[in-house]
Amino acid sequence: MSTRREHDFLGTREIPAEAYYGIHTLRAAENFRVSRHQVHPEIIKALAVVKEAAARANLDLGYLPRDKGEAIIAACREVARGELADQFFLDAFQGGAGTSTNMNVNEVIANRALEIMGLPKGDYATIHPNDHVNLHQSTNDVYPTAMRIAAIRLLLPLAEEMARLQEALQEKEATFAGILKIGRTEFQDAVPVTLGQEFGAYAQAVARDRWRLYKVEERLRQVNLGGTATGTGLNAPLKYIYLVNDYLRRLTGLGLARAENMIDGTQNMDVFVEVSGLIKAAAVTMHKIAGDLRFLSAGPKGGPAEINLPPRQAGSSIMPGKVNPVIPEMVNQVAMQVMANDMLIAMAAGQGHLELNPFAPLIAHALLESLEMLAAAARIFREECIDGITANAGRCREMLEQSPVLVTALLPYLGYDRASEVVREAEAHGRPVKEILLAKGFFTPEELDGILTPAAMTKPGIIKPVNRRQEEPEARK
Repeated sequence: MSTRREHDFLGTREIPAEAYYGIHTLRAAENFRVSRHQVHPEIIKALAVVKEAAARANLDLGYLPRDKGEAIIAACREVARGELADQFFLDAFQGGAGTSTNMNVNEVIANRALEIMGLPKGDYATIHPNDHVNLHQSTNDVYPTAMRIAAIRLLLPLAEEMARLQEALQEKEATFAGILKIGRTEFQDAVPVTLGQEFGAYAQAVARDRWRLYKVEERLRQVNLGGTATGTGLNAPLKYIYLVNDYLRRLTGLGLARAENMIDGTQNMDVFVEVSGLIKAAAVTMHKIAGDLRFLSAGPKGGPAEINLPPRQAGSSIMPGKVNPVIPEMVNQVAMQVMANDMLIAMAAGQGHLELNPFAPLIAHALLESLEMLAAAARIFREECIDGITANAGRCREMLEQSPVLVTALLPYLGYDRASEVVREAEAHGRPVKEILLAKGFFTPEELDGILTPAAMTKPGIIKPVNRRQEEPEARK
């Protein structure tokens, strides 16, 4: 294999002649072989857009010759489209606050630009990764800026998937509106609800998450591009600082703006903690819904079995016919990973010291993973589970009629003590509450049918059956 020689502050190394990466990428690849996780491709694409904005600003201001500037811009656009992806293989867990990833991008763009100009890779006297591609930049302003762009690009699809999930749950709310069932508090029988009301509550919780995620995107729009190493803007001309941010806004189509305090934007990463917290809130909502669906579908003979989840795969290697709730279980696991990532982000953001946070790569990896995973989980949850749920109306009715909770609707007529006696007798003799009430003459069949309806039992107020006589039950015996 033919090679080329490149040198840096530490010495000289052999690089594969056809490689677009250079010596800084090689050293980073050797230093950070710790996981199977590579730098997220959205970070690479976002960095390429930042580099293009910088090249355009430098070209306009005369800091780059036109031929070099146009070659760099062309290379940036290729990388931003996801091309040359095999040249970006660094481990996501890396020291240096993102310097290794920034240099990886600088080297690939420089060598691709040289190739576009018809020159050999490694001809850094013509186009240099630092002097030309990284001109008027520092890792400390381009990397946090790329983090924000990548996060926004993944945040919006998540908000859209949450909106679709909300709509799917609302459809089930309407479909199941007339199915009366036992409510449960602390896993014990409680006053009735409709199955539709349960799904309506899920939809409302998801709606809050959808709105929060949509709004929090605004918090990511303030970038520190132009702040260079510590946010002071050293070595970045003032005209460049304004122009590069204008170009970045145009290239991304996002409402980005230069941070009023670029030192703050360089050293503090609390905005990512805030965004992660709202992603975690959405994960918690999905976690809760998935857990509820697993419980409500448990059975088919040994559990509530009030709903049927669409079967997706055989559930056992030894028990024929067993089908597990694999989609909700996947959602539970993704949600737990998002919660764990949120803790990582908080810890990493809190470990930033003075003018820079060296753990930006960890924050980027955890945040983008959470955004991408939760959006995928929400889509699969909707398509492979929620859309296909059906109700076991007969099972819902059977369990409700066997439960003593029905007597709660009759408290205004019986009083707490008499109602308690009815419950004790029903449980002692294994008889339905309705049977005990009719046997004691507390109500007529017509009166009970008027009270124990889905519409009457699942809305505020005291149920007043038609033609109900006002005398005390004892007087009616």
